[in-house]
Amino acid sequence: MNGPPRGPYIIVPGAPPDQFPATEMAMHEPDGLLAIGGDLSEARLLAAYQRGIFPWYSDGEPILWWTPDPRCVLIPGEVHVSRRLARTLRSERYEIRLNTAFEQVLLGCAGPRSYTNETWITGPMAKAYGALHQRGHAHSIEAWRDGELAGGLYGVAIGRAFFGESMFSAQRDASKVVLAYLSAWLENHEFGLIDCQVASSHLMSMGATLIPRSEFNQRLRQLTMQSSPEGVWTRGQRLPCPARHRALQ
Repeated sequence: MNGPPRGPYIIVPGAPPDQFPATEMAMHEPDGLLAIGGDLSEARLLAAYQRGIFPWYSDGEPILWWTPDPRCVLIPGEVHVSRRLARTLRSERYEIRLNTAFEQVLLGCAGPRSYTNETWITGPMAKAYGALHQRGHAHSIEAWRDGELAGGLYGVAIGRAFFGESMFSAQRDASKVVLAYLSAWLENHEFGLIDCQVASSHLMSMGATLIPRSEFNQRLRQLTMQSSPEGVWTRGQRLPCPARHRALQ
């Protein structure tokens, strides 16, 4: 039995930034919709991520807060590398850097896709994550080739958990390369998971897995209480090639 119908919780104006209902109160359909309203302040976003909640909405909609069940995650160091991707990694075609072009990565992720011209990275969302970047909470991982940004991803780091938000490729396999580098980098710095939020065929092909929301939240509580290693997100760092993958050996 799923119990009585659930409706999303309304966050009233001026509500404390950590005022979210228990994630178990999320709707079953649409899966994971928990709350409506509030704002995209730094305090509210960080409180949401620590609880396994994230914002996702389109222009013209109120802010929608989600916590799907099951949750899609990647374990650092366990990204699946295909033979073709392994060849690309070995070639070191791309130079992978941290935090040198956050706004460019955000714009790349907000750009039109082959399947839609719509984006959930609205103006207010871009502004909010730009502010999180300035405060050291949001980070970009970028693929560069011949001085041009070829692809990248961005997300939020709290403690030893990384919350992936979006990725894009302007050149072949660039986002896959970035994800492989990031996975190895986070493993080396003892991060426990990469939150992928919602499953996609692309993510599942790279080794993502689905876990119950209760298990995800339990892991999250442990990981976000830990301190992030010093220097892990230093601007301009060039990440080493993830040579530990079996496919590269």
